[in-house]
Amino acid sequence: MYGSSKALAGALAACGVLVVLPGSAAAAEIRIHDVQGAGRVSPLLGQEVAGVRGVVTAVRPEGNSPGFWFQDPNPDGDPRTSEGLFVYTPDEAPRVAVGDAVSVSGTVAEYYAVGDGEQPETTPNQSVTELAGATWQVTGTAPVPAAEPITPDSVPEAYAPDGELDALPLDPARFALDFYESREHMAIAVEDARVVGPADSYGALTVTSKPGQNAGERGTTTYTGYDQQNSGRLKVEPIGAPAPAANVGDQLAGRTEGPLDYSRFGGYLLAATALGEHRPVGVRPEVTRPPGEDELAVATYNVENLSATDEQGKFDRLAHGVTTNLAAPDVISLEEVQDDTGATDDGVVTADRTLGRFADAIEAAGGPHYEWRQIDPVDGADGGEPGGNIRVAFLFDPARVSFVDRPGGDAGTPVEAVESGERAALSASPGRIAPADDAWRASRKPLVGEFTFRGEQVFVVANHFTSKGGDQPLHGRVQPPVRGSEQQRIAQARLVRGFVADLVAIDPQAKVLVTGDLNDFGFSPAVSALTDGGLLSSPAASLPPTERYSYVYEGNAQALDHVLITPGVGEVDYDVVHINAEFADQASDHDPQLIRMR
Repeated sequence: MYGSSKALAGALAACGVLVVLPGSAAAAEIRIHDVQGAGRVSPLLGQEVAGVRGVVTAVRPEGNSPGFWFQDPNPDGDPRTSEGLFVYTPDEAPRVAVGDAVSVSGTVAEYYAVGDGEQPETTPNQSVTELAGATWQVTGTAPVPAAEPITPDSVPEAYAPDGELDALPLDPARFALDFYESREHMAIAVEDARVVGPADSYGALTVTSKPGQNAGERGTTTYTGYDQQNSGRLKVEPIGAPAPAANVGDQLAGRTEGPLDYSRFGGYLLAATALGEHRPVGVRPEVTRPPGEDELAVATYNVENLSATDEQGKFDRLAHGVTTNLAAPDVISLEEVQDDTGATDDGVVTADRTLGRFADAIEAAGGPHYEWRQIDPVDGADGGEPGGNIRVAFLFDPARVSFVDRPGGDAGTPVEAVESGERAALSASPGRIAPADDAWRASRKPLVGEFTFRGEQVFVVANHFTSKGGDQPLHGRVQPPVRGSEQQRIAQARLVRGFVADLVAIDPQAKVLVTGDLNDFGFSPAVSALTDGGLLSSPAASLPPTERYSYVYEGNAQALDHVLITPGVGEVDYDVVHINAEFADQASDHDPQLIRMR
């Protein structure tokens, strides 16, 4: 007999909580499908069960949750009840092998992977049913149950029923999350799967079992609406080895198989015991065209916590993206520029060294000698990485465009739209929009700058709205997910729109560009608060819905970064330049975008 004799030793893992209640099951034979039940939470939760039989299908020897999966080769015929189960062995790597026939005893538990500050009763994440404090006997060997093929037609299009999923019976023929739950811990397989989320730093990637679902030209699966969750997405995390450095659009040729698990980092995942052959398709970073002599090119780029303390390699890669892929825009709205000492929380708020190193790297890469404008925030007031004091900033090419400097802009003074003859102007340039308003609590304040290009006046509003970190996951147990951070972004959008309206009220032909990482989708209420009424419009609407993305999260390509324009801007040429989000090797996690205007 092997296994831990400690009932729940080590059950509180660093990344989650194991929930058990005292009790014991009846003496009748308990099968795996009895433990799993017809819902998400086991009907035997907290009870001791003995002699649960099955065949080992996979072993996880190390990590946060060592143990093994076993499966009953004789299913009960109920499509709601899984025939697979995980045995958690926190004290040691389990001494079993694939193909062992085992008889397992232990306590039925629900494991909730929780985030910082969460508890099992409050986490939005789903649980996985498992046996804890387990002992087992190897009774022989047996054929390993065949993995169930997951085809394009297997998983329902509809994602989840509305409500608290733990309280609902499963309907695997109707809802994707129910389908996956009904196969929890069972061996599944996908064939020739397309990668829709690049390999990450944790050695995992995301594939789709539905290759036609909201497919983009470069191999993406695009998130086009709150009711378009893309049910074919499935995270793949190989057991014992990292995933290959695959990019979006690549293929895992042949069969990828293993037990179906669940992680708060992406939802349901295939814990791969066998991985298809990585076949790159050769998707390359895009290169946009340079602006014409009479075109003003304005870009927005989230440079992901860029700090003067970063290695030169990061500056060089970002600089290459600016000079080559973006063709050296005239103006760049930057997001996530950190202070000169980065994440060191030492009271420093200046960022001239950070921006200076970036400008030097761009010039060394063959780009123009950019100048910059920004306003130092109050220490610790603008959110982001603690100590980093991230802010938005402008880079501009003084050989092509002029910045109109007006004094008075600082961290706490609001910029105003003022009259200047028959034209609008800024009371301070650069200046911040309503920095004391509660909408910007622990969030970056927008930066407004006034530029001139070939005698034309252009206003640029650089933004980085509050993050979606407080929103519940698409794959969570509460459906539809609560978007807890949304109201703050809506309030931020209304302030920005109000400021733009003030400029346009003075000059109806004012050329205003609202740029940046708005941390929300083109179909979201926050972006709608900017575009409602036609004061601002999105050139991205000229693209097919599946091509509107600048970020890839959990296999969903999505649009978080935006350029919006007032009617006075006129016709523009708009381009999202895909150089980061689709690739395992990234200089930033966002793609830049730009418009060219005459």
